[in-house]
Amino acid sequence: MMEPQAISLLELNRRVSSVLASATDINNVWVVAETSDLRCSGPHCYLELIDKNPDTGSPVARARATIWGVRYAYINNVFRRATGSPLASGIKVMVKASVSFHPVYGLSLNITDVNPEYTLGDLLRRRREMIARLTAEGIIDMNRSIAWPEVASNIAVISAAGAAGYGDFINQLYTNRYCLRFTTRLFPAVLQGENTAPSIISALQQVIDSGESFDCVVIIRGGGATGDLASFDNYELAANIAMFPLPVIIGIGHERDVTLLDYVANMRVKTPTAAAEWLIAHGAKALERLGSIGNNILEAVSARLNREHRRLSTVTGQLPLLAQGVITRNAMLVGPKAEQQMIYDIGLRLKHRAERLDALRQMIEDLSPEATLRRGFSITRVDGHAMTSPGQAAPGSIITTTLAQGEIISIIPE
Repeated sequence: MMEPQAISLLELNRRVSSVLASATDINNVWVVAETSDLRCSGPHCYLELIDKNPDTGSPVARARATIWGVRYAYINNVFRRATGSPLASGIKVMVKASVSFHPVYGLSLNITDVNPEYTLGDLLRRRREMIARLTAEGIIDMNRSIAWPEVASNIAVISAAGAAGYGDFINQLYTNRYCLRFTTRLFPAVLQGENTAPSIISALQQVIDSGESFDCVVIIRGGGATGDLASFDNYELAANIAMFPLPVIIGIGHERDVTLLDYVANMRVKTPTAAAEWLIAHGAKALERLGSIGNNILEAVSARLNREHRRLSTVTGQLPLLAQGVITRNAMLVGPKAEQQMIYDIGLRLKHRAERLDALRQMIEDLSPEATLRRGFSITRVDGHAMTSPGQAAPGSIITTTLAQGEIISIIPE
């Protein structure tokens, strides 16, 4: 049996590479996939492209990919200008790629261009799907329908500890020109990356578990790239906020930024500072209403007092005439005998009152300091103040002892 002719693995790989290089239908084709494990080494970018099952989310295809040198700088710049964020892992992209086969490193895709409009469209499509789901479940308007308290002064804040946006919020709130008093408590959370949604959901649960009577929850994060805000387009997070029992204010990013949370929160503002301004304005309205009520009360009381003052003046002028009339009528009704009995009764009552006054006067005299001195007691003073302890008199002090008849002045020896 003749031994079959064989070629080396290197030769086989070279033949595969040559075949692939000549296949026009697999070169410079647009490919849709999700990025994964993206990393940069020097000027080059290395990543993996994944195609997932839309129902299960499990990968059904994988391919290594590269973006070389200067081309990567161009592609990344185009993508950043269009989407607001650089290329990163976990993004749905449409890229132009060619199949290449290296004898040592094997099959890979060489990416030469990107269509950022596809990525933006995919984000909007996913957001529309989540909005439709929240609407179908009847929860999208739950938080927005919660009525605000007259004054929202006790505030739970969900933010990254030490973040500039949180500092701006606190500074704006506590230095308001109306001198309104606010109380805040920070519930720290991660507000960037894949842990954003579970971290905020955990913080919301901590607000409930704290048992404190908060008036509202404020979720704030400063500005950043548009791609940094993709983690807020999360159904579970949006559903938790939609069903939260307290009104929620969302102050994330810049005025141009919109996330799924803006569709479910009770109040959406453009920045952390704007969140503080909204709370201050809400409190100022309550203060204005309170001032209006106070003015109404003052006007009503002033009007009532004026009416009663006029009535009192009228009655005061009529009182002497009324009293004289009553006396005259009663004098006509009672006879001389009744009049004498009345005089006797009044005199007897006056006598009893005089005796009572004499008894009280005698008791006051018996308890007076003079009576106490007459019974053998004395009063000792130092610097005009009565002494109750020897420690009150320092060496060299002049003390005065008051007796029933006269005073004795003494000097405490030094």
